[in-house]
Amino acid sequence: MAAPDVGTIEPSSTEPAPTASTSVFATAGLIAAVVAALIISLSASDALVLLGIPDPGPATTYGLPAVRAIGEIAVSIAIGSFLLAAFLVPPQKSGVLDVDGYRAVRTGSVAVIVWAACALVLVPLTLSDTSGQPFTVAIQPSNLWVALDQVEIASAWRWTAILAVVLAIASRAVLRWSWTPLLLVFALGTLMPIAVTGHSSSGGSHDVATNSLILHLTAATLWAGGLFAVLAHARRRGAYTDVATRRFSSIATVCFVVMAASGVINALVRVSVSDLFGTLYGRLILGKIVALVVLGLFGWMQRRRSLPALAANPESRGALIRFAGGEVLVMAATIGLAVGLGRTPPPSNVNPDLSLTEAALGYDLDGPPTLARLMFDWRFDLIFGTASIVLAVVYLLGVRRLHKRGDSWPVGRTVAFVLGCVTMLVATSSGVGKYSPAVFSVHMGAHMALSMLVPVLLALGGALTLALRALPAAGKSGVPGPREWLLQALHSPVSRFLTHPIVAAVLFVGGFYALYLGGVFGAILDNHTAHLLMNAHFILSGYLFYWVVIGVDPSPRHIEPITKLAMVFGSLPFHAFFGVALMSMNTVMGGWYYRTLGLDWNGDLMGDQKLGGGIAWATGEIPLVLVMLALLIQWSRSDDRNAQRTDRAADRDHDADLAAHNAMFAELARRDREGER
Repeated sequence: MAAPDVGTIEPSSTEPAPTASTSVFATAGLIAAVVAALIISLSASDALVLLGIPDPGPATTYGLPAVRAIGEIAVSIAIGSFLLAAFLVPPQKSGVLDVDGYRAVRTGSVAVIVWAACALVLVPLTLSDTSGQPFTVAIQPSNLWVALDQVEIASAWRWTAILAVVLAIASRAVLRWSWTPLLLVFALGTLMPIAVTGHSSSGGSHDVATNSLILHLTAATLWAGGLFAVLAHARRRGAYTDVATRRFSSIATVCFVVMAASGVINALVRVSVSDLFGTLYGRLILGKIVALVVLGLFGWMQRRRSLPALAANPESRGALIRFAGGEVLVMAATIGLAVGLGRTPPPSNVNPDLSLTEAALGYDLDGPPTLARLMFDWRFDLIFGTASIVLAVVYLLGVRRLHKRGDSWPVGRTVAFVLGCVTMLVATSSGVGKYSPAVFSVHMGAHMALSMLVPVLLALGGALTLALRALPAAGKSGVPGPREWLLQALHSPVSRFLTHPIVAAVLFVGGFYALYLGGVFGAILDNHTAHLLMNAHFILSGYLFYWVVIGVDPSPRHIEPITKLAMVFGSLPFHAFFGVALMSMNTVMGGWYYRTLGLDWNGDLMGDQKLGGGIAWATGEIPLVLVMLALLIQWSRSDDRNAQRTDRAADRDHDADLAAHNAMFAELARRDREGER
């Protein structure tokens, strides 16, 4: 990760100290902690009554929300700092981080350490809160190690701390820009253990609640963290403040929309409209709505005043600092409010007695998976359903941009990509997606669609090529933007490694065997996060394989058509054997889980598993055969293009190559005749 020229990124002695915004960040953390503790003071006694546990003492009652609020401020600062270094300010031409990117990464590293420390403290605080024991008792090693694996939220905080420590170590070694996007993704990943626990992971509609919370936390931390980072950047008079502010404004707008939509969805899962005014939980939700509106007004004023001022004079940072400073304080109070809301019990009438199916899946099923139910009984997937719609819309906008400037784009590619998005939507949000967690054969049908059909269609769409043609180039003297980032990603060492034929094939085919025949599938069936990760693996590993094989988009590696055909032919027997192996198994994978669903119409689990194996065997070859036909067509067209280039070259030089070729054979014939004499 380290760059050879470290000296080029050392801050100048004329620059303000990087601690110029430390007081602002400390104030934000204090505000968040105080607001969270104040809210808990209103609901702590009710929570204890509902849970039926003793009072763990003020150190836990008020310390837990305060520490969590400080931790969430810290992780937001880390995420925003990595966002600034990755996408808001440019690196040096050599790829080494510039002064501003370097400082941002170091700020993020310190913030991650604070996040890890808070997560570690929250482990015993959570155990104390759950058991009703005082903090001094819960933190004793004999109690800590025994109870840790028994309390889901405490275990989640442990994993958060571990991930944060790894990220802190990794971030200290980063000096090149190409690694900063990975730091940003990793930092967002540290939120996930907590995102899938708590209120949203239990009760009815927990699938919708968990998915909406993942979107909500991601958008909130990107918005809050980006705001912190831009404010710090402006206060230390960093370069390209106008570019950073303009880019962050676009990101903040998207985050505002995602936060509003996901927040409403998550709230409606927990409360009814009538509870908004009659319960503390409802009133806190209204408080969050008011805070979101206030933050939206701050953003609107930034667009009206700060952006025009910076566009006219990049050194005019006064309006930006004033509005961003006020917005940071409101954002900190909002984070404290959110922490307090997460600790407040929702109205009891929202969680009636659940059936076994609804407790496990988050929803009930009306009967066996008939064709009509698979087609029309929809339950929208907030993660993959939203992704499919967004991908299709962004792709069509790119096509429209090309058409507006007079460039053409193949209709077939557009149709293929849109069909891929539609297939993803159907596989995850229709009755197929709804029944997939409960019926193995339906799951296998969705799996084959997500791993074999969706990636083929998306790869045939040539989205990367479209992006490179539609996105504007920064130019030699311009600030690198999305097009340059995409080119950097395409030529990165990570891309070169992943697009190696062996690596792509192993990830694609090996995932089938590791997941199902390796025992992983049966162990994770009751975990909603595991279902999300499975779907993501199916789509990404399939897309990587077909990106390498089909070759519509540019690739870091040049792979000959014969190698691509070898990849296809080599994977065919593995897919066939996988289906046969499923049909030949004598034990039911995850039988314990399917039996807990209480579905009387799904009693023949072994027969359903064999049906799933048959689906894998029958459908796994069709996309590969289609890809093989596409490769043969591409190969034929490549030969035609080579022949056309040869003909054009012959026309230009009057068949000079052919004349030289004939002259060579004539000379060989002459020498043969002389040799015979």
